[in-house]
Amino acid sequence: MDSKLEEDLSCAVCCDIFKDPVILTCAHSVCKACLQHFWESKGSRECPFCRRKCSRQLYPPNLALRNLCETFVQERSQRASAGSEVLCSLHCEKFKLFCLEDKQPVCVVCKTAKKHKNHTFSPIDEAAQDRRVGLKIKLQPLQKKLKTFEQIKLICDQTAEHIKTQAQHTERQIKEEFQKLHHFLQDEEAARIAALREEEEQKSQKMKEKVEKMSREISSLSDSIRAIEKEMGADNITFLQNYKNTVERAQYSLHVPEGESGALINVVKHLGNLMFRVWEKIHEIVQYTPVTLDPNTAHPHLILSEDLTSVIHSDETQWLPGNPERFDRFVSVLASEGFNSGTHCWDVEVGENTLWDVGVMTESLQRKGEIYSGSGLWSVWYDGAGYGACTSPHGSTSLTVKQKLQRIRVQLDWDRRKLSFSDPDNNTHIHTFTHTFTERMFPYFWTKSSFSPLRMLPVKYCITMKHS
Repeated sequence: MDSKLEEDLSCAVCCDIFKDPVILTCAHSVCKACLQHFWESKGSRECPFCRRKCSRQLYPPNLALRNLCETFVQERSQRASAGSEVLCSLHCEKFKLFCLEDKQPVCVVCKTAKKHKNHTFSPIDEAAQDRRVGLKIKLQPLQKKLKTFEQIKLICDQTAEHIKTQAQHTERQIKEEFQKLHHFLQDEEAARIAALREEEEQKSQKMKEKVEKMSREISSLSDSIRAIEKEMGADNITFLQNYKNTVERAQYSLHVPEGESGALINVVKHLGNLMFRVWEKIHEIVQYTPVTLDPNTAHPHLILSEDLTSVIHSDETQWLPGNPERFDRFVSVLASEGFNSGTHCWDVEVGENTLWDVGVMTESLQRKGEIYSGSGLWSVWYDGAGYGACTSPHGSTSLTVKQKLQRIRVQLDWDRRKLSFSDPDNNTHIHTFTHTFTERMFPYFWTKSSFSPLRMLPVKYCITMKHS
């Protein structure tokens, strides 16, 4: 009988009596630790008995089975030790009673001793059973706490893995961005060296042609000098006979060339403020976005772009750590930077998105559960049918907008207590909130559209020079 019972109370994975069993959706039970080990070794989540897929990470404990296993192990242990019963060290008698005052087992002789005078006793079996029940009750909070710790540890393990993945992904993006800069600088270097080589070739060719012309002039002049010198060396009669022609030859007109300006390499053109000129070109291709999104605040149904400037809704739930900064009910995300002074402006492209909410939110407003029940959210929204303005916890009011918005401009004047919304395409005012802000405000975004993202638009910026 015990053999069959032990078989029924044994885990199919470890083949031992169940320890902390959990019950799966398919109604089979397995040790909690064995289930995790089986999943890890198998590489997929399924029931060790029927191979049915397990969709959850955590399953509830099978308390009835656990209690039955504990009772079975205790009774088996008691039967095993029955042959070596412990006796009273003072009287060599069996322990049959339990002193309720001293909380220790005693024999019938101990009961009459002076030490236990006027004490209350109970049968040993009854006392053991009562205390087992009491300990089991006291054990329940510890078991509950253990379960909580195990769940938290699991979350911490998953968070640690997420941190590692985040770091690897961010490192890859950093390398990609710097690779773009490297390619740009390499191309810029090659272009500038090519321009230098071209100038060198042009000016070298021009100088070569000038040298060749000078060589021809020198050769002609040398020939004339030699001819005149030859006539001068002739006898007097011959010299005088040829004098007229010789004088004409001596009057050979030759223009002496002068130095030519701009003949040298324009070094300043290639080296003057070189790093600044290159930086100016980088400035032409680099965009600046005043608002970037914080992925650590994004709801698990939101997907952010690589550059953290757009967000779209996904029907699939990503596993993300439930850190305090993250929204867990509303599909929202905050910007990475908040403002507690000054004037700030950013444009959001809503495009064909039919479910969006854009505004600002206080740093202290809760991000778990119902965020609209607290005070600290101001926004303008669109639900596909109409526009509205919302302030928590007071609710929404409808807005009249003449044409469908493609972009929306948000301007926060923290010091002057104004939050304004407008259409930058036609410079039309939409709505203005007036409020005395007392804490840091973060740009806020909500969307449930899975086909058109909300995109933060870049701004044009200029370089201002000033003497140091």
